[in-house]
Amino acid sequence: MFLWESIAFGPIHSRRLGRSLGINVSPTKDKICSFNCVYCECGWTVNTEIRPEYFPPAPLILEAIEAKLQDCKTKDIDIDSLTFSGNGEPTLHPEFGKIMDGLLVLRDQYYPNSLITCLSNSTQLYRQDVREVLMKIENPVMKLDASSEQVFQLIDRPTVPVALAEIIEWLTQFNGQLIIQTLLFKGKVDGVAFNNSSGIELQLLVDHIVKINPRHVMLYSLDRETPAKSLIKLPKEELEKVADVIRSKGIAVKVY
Repeated sequence: MFLWESIAFGPIHSRRLGRSLGINVSPTKDKICSFNCVYCECGWTVNTEIRPEYFPPAPLILEAIEAKLQDCKTKDIDIDSLTFSGNGEPTLHPEFGKIMDGLLVLRDQYYPNSLITCLSNSTQLYRQDVREVLMKIENPVMKLDASSEQVFQLIDRPTVPVALAEIIEWLTQFNGQLIIQTLLFKGKVDGVAFNNSSGIELQLLVDHIVKINPRHVMLYSLDRETPAKSLIKLPKEELEKVADVIRSKGIAVKVY
């Protein structure tokens, strides 16, 4: 498990986004998240308190981003995506909108052809201001790992009061102008076996995606060490089978 030690990092090669410059608006010494996912590369969410003072201030974040963009520009380094990721859920930052507005200006100044991506777990979409900020960018990439409430609570383990049905409803409010990312895997957690890629879970997943009607769906499986140990990566062939089911509903799918 690891934490990103800087605000702006990379660019790194991303399976989904190409040359991605990471933006971490969470603390560099701690993970702050509204999920405690069994597969998170940053490890378990130990501190479940979410306080504004935990986050670095917006001016500091924008200063670090601009310094990184200047450095990349000087070194003639290409950037495909400016990506909010890092040590937790980015939309929890109390100045998320201010940071995004500043990033839009910096992107247009230094890398006008780059896309802005936010990888989000969807828990803050009950807030209209968060939805409006995400609708300003090219790639709002929203998580949907589970299709039933039982599996949602088992693998995503929200640290805030939220139900899967609420998340589905919030996602529909994007009117299709979003991307869904779904991590497919199987295993056993707390003695409970699961597989979020088959049976009723697959049927429900397809139903949810049809209702949300995203621009496309990103399907992928485990790639790094996970805090829970009894998890199994799915081969690409199984991912493609799931993708074909979703594609049969007229929705584009990319498999990684």
